[in-house]
Amino acid sequence: MANSEKLKQSGIATKGRGACSNPQNRFDSLKREAVEPEPYNGVTDDDESSPKTTVQLQTARRIISINQSPDIPFAASINPYQGCEHGCIYCYARPSHAYLGLSPGLDFETRLFAKENAAEILEAELLARNYVPQNIVIGGNTDPYQPIERKLNITRALLEVLERYNHPVSITTKSALVTRDIDILERMASKGLARVYVSVTSLRNEVSRTLEPRASAPAKRLAAIKLLAGAGIPVGVLVAPVIPAITDEELESILSAASGAGASAAAYILLRLPREVAALFAEWLTAHYPLRKSKVEKLLSHMRGGKLYDPAFETRMTGTGVFADLLANRFHLICKKLALNLERPPLRTDLFVPAALEKQLSLF
Repeated sequence: MANSEKLKQSGIATKGRGACSNPQNRFDSLKREAVEPEPYNGVTDDDESSPKTTVQLQTARRIISINQSPDIPFAASINPYQGCEHGCIYCYARPSHAYLGLSPGLDFETRLFAKENAAEILEAELLARNYVPQNIVIGGNTDPYQPIERKLNITRALLEVLERYNHPVSITTKSALVTRDIDILERMASKGLARVYVSVTSLRNEVSRTLEPRASAPAKRLAAIKLLAGAGIPVGVLVAPVIPAITDEELESILSAASGAGASAAAYILLRLPREVAALFAEWLTAHYPLRKSKVEKLLSHMRGGKLYDPAFETRMTGTGVFADLLANRFHLICKKLALNLERPPLRTDLFVPAALEKQLSLF
């Protein structure tokens, strides 16, 4: 019996979605039961066999978030959207939907929130008297180029503000839609103000379409890297996450393909399963890789100190133990062979001049 036929009979997998269920919000005291979701004001799907995507527009009060985690290589970030239609089953941002009173499961990828005034608030924050410029990462939590960005253009509006003030920006995405904004990014990159990282988890369509069902296909992401690099925009590849016994064997081939497309930098992150993500990922394994489920979990446990997840800052991105060490050694060897990560100068902050200050200087 074909794998797709098994899934259809099992009733576990959801067509076009990463999560197989919609578990209860951990903050709820009442039991959740499946009902037809109420529509928000936004985009919806035409596919009746899949839960519809709805988008609620929000008015943000602040837009730049400051991160203090010692193992994350940036401090300031912007996330134009909450929830992500890409539906990546492994997404570490899923638990954050619980704070909105929703489920980290199907709700996370179908009930989305968009900060419609993001560009306006960003401009106000950049013009604050005590603002000190630093690299801003767009997409550190949810993808800034998920499908609804095609209609809402919030990420593009943010880039327009950042370009106006010569403010540095890094983008992380797994969507080829980033190439739509090459015109802005090319101008910023020519001043040392922009960098893009494209996440590639697998080169195999049969893996990608269930693991991250509404993200760009692997070939399109590689094509995006080629277009970005060809425009003079520094581009790197993130092999994230690395999933033992499913995608770990592709580490070298992903890096080689990305390097061939023009990527000059690379990083990897071991699969992380915080809070509800662990159960959601277990359901996904049961639906799509039932014969590998035990092996995946055992290997991950070996790399997480006997647990499926260890949140310790020092090791949560890479794991520990012999298997984690082997993965790290493989990564460093292939990067050396491909001449990746040789030079990564920091983005410039010295060009930042708020428009208000420019107007004052023009008076003299």
